[in-house]
Amino acid sequence: MLRDFAAQLNAHGFRAVGMVQAGQCADSSLSAVLVHNEEKILLAQDFDPSASGCRLDLARLQNAGARVAEALGAGADLLIVNRFGKRERDGKGLAYLIERALGADIPVVIAVSSQYFGDWIKFADGMSVKLHCDRAALEAWWDRVSAANSCAGTQVPATVCEIAK
Repeated sequence: MLRDFAAQLNAHGFRAVGMVQAGQCADSSLSAVLVHNEEKILLAQDFDPSASGCRLDLARLQNAGARVAEALGAGADLLIVNRFGKRERDGKGLAYLIERALGADIPVVIAVSSQYFGDWIKFADGMSVKLHCDRAALEAWWDRVSAANSCAGTQVPATVCEIAK
């Protein structure tokens, strides 16, 4: 859903950057797709048949994050990150991308499980709008955010979250 949403925004002249997961965490198919250019990047560790659990290679994740940071630095209307989890809660993983976007008042779309929602609210310092996990809710939110941003010359809200509320 996030990948298709980004593609739609990019096709309509907006600049959505970020990445979404492709493949499964527990096998060698784990990868990410960069939403700003559709490039697929392997995130899995080199295959070890004796390994169990998530096979995320943290160096590959950081490399993918650097690619997103570069795209974000070139200008963005929206950052999409696959999810907020334990690493981001602890200030690792892709937390620096989220912080960078929030600091620049660039909206961030990120999946957050109920397990980490309290951590997300703390991390985002309350700058959050909770959406239903469906395309209609996402599009309605974006319509409000993008319409308010296009009228910024008349009245400038303090944050993207204030626009969406």
